Amino acid sequence: MRRIGLWIVSIAVMSTFLSAKMHYADPKPTFEHPRRVFMRLNSGDVHAANHLIGTINNILKEYPADALRIAILAYGPGMRVLRRDYDARTLKRLRSLFAYDVEIIGCLNTMQTMGWKKQAFIDGVAYVQAGAAEAIERQAGGWIDATPY
Repeated sequence: MRRIGLWIVSIAVMSTFLSAKMHYADPKPTFEHPRRVFMRLNSGDVHAANHLIGTINNILKEYPADALRIAILAYGPGMRVLRRDYDARTLKRLRSLFAYDVEIIGCLNTMQTMGWKKQAFIDGVAYVQAGAAEAIERQAGGWIDATPY
């Protein structure tokens, strides 16, 4: 009997954690003043790339679509993830982010260093000259760096 009571209490505690609602800091995110988040993609590792995509999907679940802007800034080895010849499953997940208006931004300096052309990359990528400098400017402009690693 004691085990049944402990089991019921455990389920009640777990359900409380599983149904926790997001509490937004003031000022609350709105259409006029959305949360602006960027993540650095500077590793070509498939596990790191998929973790970043998973993190973005988790964030997308917590905010109203019109109150959130997300950008991925790829540079250095992270540019490899955006290439058409990268892991097919990861690319499918990455492309799915376009449906949620996630910006994917690539670094032209990395491309020039590696001798890569835009045709080697997935459609929909925007480009800046220096990905690391873009990260600095986004932070200076109030964007939040939410890079998972």
